Amino acid sequence: RLPVPKLEDTIRRYLNAQKPLLNDDQFRKTEELARAFEKGTGKELHEQLVAQDNQNKHTSYITGPWFDMYLKAREPVVLNFNAFMSFNPDPKSEYNDQLIRATNMTVSAIRFMKTFRAGYLEPEVFHLNPEKSDTEIFKKIIRFVPSSVSWFGAYMVNAYPLDMSQYFRLFNSTRLPKLNKDELYTDEKAKHLLVLRNGNFYVFDVIDRDGNMLKPSEIQAHLKYILSDNSPAPAFPLGYLSSENRDTWALLRKNLLDNGNEEALQKVDSAMFCLSLDDFPIKDFVHLSHTMLHGDGANRWYDKSFNLIITKDGTAGINFEHSWGDGVAVLRFQNEVFKDSTKTPAISPQSQPASVDSSRAVQKLDFKLNDALKAGITKAKQKFDATVESLSLNLIRFQEGGKELLKQKKVSPDAVAQLAFQMAFLRQYNQTVATYESCSTAAFKHGRTETIRPASVHTKKCSEAFVKELSKHSTEELQKLIVECSKYHGRLTKEAAMGQGFDRHLFSLRYLASSKGLALPDFYQDQAYARLNHNIISTSTLASPAVQLGGFGPVVSDGFGVAYQVQDDWIGCNVSSYPGRNGEEFLQCIHKSLEDIFNVLKGKKIGS
Repeated sequence: RLPVPKLEDTIRRYLNAQKPLLNDDQFRKTEELARAFEKGTGKELHEQLVAQDNQNKHTSYITGPWFDMYLKAREPVVLNFNAFMSFNPDPKSEYNDQLIRATNMTVSAIRFMKTFRAGYLEPEVFHLNPEKSDTEIFKKIIRFVPSSVSWFGAYMVNAYPLDMSQYFRLFNSTRLPKLNKDELYTDEKAKHLLVLRNGNFYVFDVIDRDGNMLKPSEIQAHLKYILSDNSPAPAFPLGYLSSENRDTWALLRKNLLDNGNEEALQKVDSAMFCLSLDDFPIKDFVHLSHTMLHGDGANRWYDKSFNLIITKDGTAGINFEHSWGDGVAVLRFQNEVFKDSTKTPAISPQSQPASVDSSRAVQKLDFKLNDALKAGITKAKQKFDATVESLSLNLIRFQEGGKELLKQKKVSPDAVAQLAFQMAFLRQYNQTVATYESCSTAAFKHGRTETIRPASVHTKKCSEAFVKELSKHSTEELQKLIVECSKYHGRLTKEAAMGQGFDRHLFSLRYLASSKGLALPDFYQDQAYARLNHNIISTSTLASPAVQLGGFGPVVSDGFGVAYQVQDDWIGCNVSSYPGRNGEEFLQCIHKSLEDIFNVLKGKKIGS
């Protein structure tokens, strides 16, 4: 179970995170409020939270508040919450044809779903010592241990089973817009796939009456039929509605239902997933990021648990809605789909589609729109276009080293990437700001995420030495500063992964106070608390053989969204920003920071 941290630990960690962001007077004030909270209201709330947690052993203390946080948010899901991860191309280039890849990935996705529902999907396990635990012998033995104690058997060899309670929401699921708070809807009985092309909606069954998957050649035939349909794009594409403010969308949805679209919407909501087929090839990585993160608004249904997007040249990616689950579940699905579709593809370039009557099997959904709905779609499109127009995406790939060299130098690759972001922001804007790094707590039952706070007194000191006081420090001193940052970051990461951060705990205490109708404690009204939770640099990392690139929008209008990966011999960053922040310049500063850090670690003297 996810532990509720001790209140004194949370307050200590909170103050450590505030230190680099405040001057002495501000810090004194924040410290006073924190100590008063720890002795007074905070103590009472904490005791209530622990008691509540003890009565709800089937779940974790963060589950309810976290679902509420996502589902009560009224901002559009696109750019504010949905993230993307794009697949690497199929190593066999002739398999990157749009129809072939769409068929193979759809078949692999259905195989994954069937494996999961039948209870045969291999558990997700974090192996601290893979030589011992990631072996056939261990798997054989553990199979015979009753499930009530098998996790303990795994612990003995340093293998940590991860929570998989989010996985069922991958399929046949949608976030439904409702006034004030959305709902998650899942219908596991539905057998059809939703396909979007050119803003038109199509559905066809991919599972037969007996629960078996349709033959791949039939799926291929139906997708070929959709790809060759030359129906014009709808004048009022429905997809835009899923990009609206949630309350606006909830009212429009009610109108849609009242206007005789119940059956069509039911098909959309219950579909296994949404396959979006785009009619253009990808030009470059920036174009890829824009396509997968938001696209044109007409050929996506942002409320589905995920859209599998495949462009004209077979480039594939996933855009996922975030309330139902976190990156870990989506990444596992992506890894399996990539492996299965490339190693054991269902069809080949020589495969012929089955001779079936696709015009009968495939249903094109028609929506009845009145004037209010048409006006709603037009307005949604205008808002969507304006927002997307203001979004910048920029990428770099630092080629002068990566994980291998950093491990050789005994520093944490993640700590170095985070240090580079701090250094870059200081170089560009001359300040240290609230920074967020997401960390999975899936090692616990119903765990979600915890925040690592990468901006610390150590990164501030080190960044200032590199950016402002280079001449005062020897290479050896700079190396020491980097090592110190690495050690501290390593500790924060370990704490967060073990459920010992402070963000979720403070969030839950605040949620508890408001759910009990109590006045908001002074601690939460502190400007410094608000500033710490206004995450100007929001970061998330992933590395996987299946994924080429990931990305997400900034979480605040004056922020950067930084998706990064540290590979063996390179480091990649994909940065999103709105006007008022210059993402391109930020990336140049990140590149310069990485260059400096790597040179210092190699023992070279650097110039300013």
